Amino acid sequence: MPSPILAPVMALVLWTFVMQVWLYATRIPAVLKAKVPLDPAATSTEFNAYLPPQVRWKADNYNHLLEQPVLFYATALVLALVGSGDGLNVGLAWAYVALRVVHSLVQALANVIMARLVVFLVSSLVLLVLAVRAAMAVF
Repeated sequence: MPSPILAPVMALVLWTFVMQVWLYATRIPAVLKAKVPLDPAATSTEFNAYLPPQVRWKADNYNHLLEQPVLFYATALVLALVGSGDGLNVGLAWAYVALRVVHSLVQALANVIMARLVVFLVSSLVLLVLAVRAAMAVF
């Protein structure tokens, strides 16, 4: 029987793919419409200058889902391996995933910076608690 904490891990992996699809579903038409030159020497800043903010927000969020959540994946896998991937820990893991989904929606739809910051800080706190609990289980 797999550890219950693997379910939120896979939920966040799948959510990351949802954001990737959304990114390309908006970026490709925008690139074509703006006739963005596909210059391999251009920087991402130069490339992004051609795109509307609403298109860039999806890409920014996709990148964010490949940053801090790496710590979540490592923490959750440690908890699963040491047999502590249930109870409060799985609840914290689901809370982290839910907060990351909310963060994605805030950033991708309206990009209200203060709302994003609050959700990010709360999710970071949840992840910190989960990481401390994993460290306590290991040490």
